[in-house]
Amino acid sequence: MLDEPGLVEMLKFRARKLSRCRLFPLGALTRQLEGTALTEMAELTEAGCIGFSQADGAVRDTLVLNRALQYAATYGYTVWLRPQDAYLGGGVAASGAVATRLGLSGVPVMAETVALHTIFELVRATGARVHLCRLSSAAGVELVRAAKREGLPVTADVSINSLHLSDVDIGYFDSAMRLTPPLRQGRDRDALRAGLADGTLDALVSDHMPVTTDEKAVPFAEATPGATGLELLLSLSLRWAQDSGLPLQRALAVLTAEPVRVLGSALGSLAASAGRLVEGGVADVCIFDAHASWAVTPEALASQGKHTPFAFSSSGFELPARVRCTLVAGHIAYESQ
Repeated sequence: MLDEPGLVEMLKFRARKLSRCRLFPLGALTRQLEGTALTEMAELTEAGCIGFSQADGAVRDTLVLNRALQYAATYGYTVWLRPQDAYLGGGVAASGAVATRLGLSGVPVMAETVALHTIFELVRATGARVHLCRLSSAAGVELVRAAKREGLPVTADVSINSLHLSDVDIGYFDSAMRLTPPLRQGRDRDALRAGLADGTLDALVSDHMPVTTDEKAVPFAEATPGATGLELLLSLSLRWAQDSGLPLQRALAVLTAEPVRVLGSALGSLAASAGRLVEGGVADVCIFDAHASWAVTPEALASQGKHTPFAFSSSGFELPARVRCTLVAGHIAYESQ
């Protein structure tokens, strides 16, 4: 929760000290993420924040959200919002036959669509630029498509979980499938895949939220939502492209050039060459073997959190492509053994 400039500086220092990754932090939209008082956005921007977010929470007070978007529009900041109504989104699984059969509290599609309608009305009024995080429903995709046709300054992403899985994968209360947003029906998954393919959705994200074994070794409704995802992002993007008959370039674009376009001028001097290979560019490169494959097992993951919904087979879920080397600013940050 980055609601003070000092916290941003501390995070950047730790990132430089512990790794060579590039860090583009999002500042808290409201103090303590409580949704009542706005943070000092100008100071957080000077400290290095490239946008502002309420994380997984919602701003319950629409007046506060309107003021936040007015402020952001005035200074050209982008606000990142998770479109889920705070009152309708309190369940643990997507509303539908699976949740009913398992006796799980549901999250209806309108939890997303009500939030989207509210956000779009405020964008019309303020002109603020908004990025929508982790769309989960076919109805949500259609609303984003209509908003873009209207010319509203909005972009959107989808997580690897929603792109490949549906509520039937919950099976018999598999806590690895306890995610936020919840897995919806197959038609929603198909709409998300099509929306990413045609550009309605701009980027694919790992939704990397690692959790411990203890947090998952409980009944489904009590399990902590989340999963490790960063190491699966490239492979699952390629799998989506293969399944959809899309070229390799599109699978890579939703991970590279398109996210850079979403970030826009907030990247500063990096904006001119980030996310693409150009002479004299920033030389952030991932080298992978597209013909290799690997099995998703807990042992294969470097993350401290070993839980992923894609490790649903004792022999591992087979995925394409293995990363051989990554470079940051021309320096090797990772090299496979």
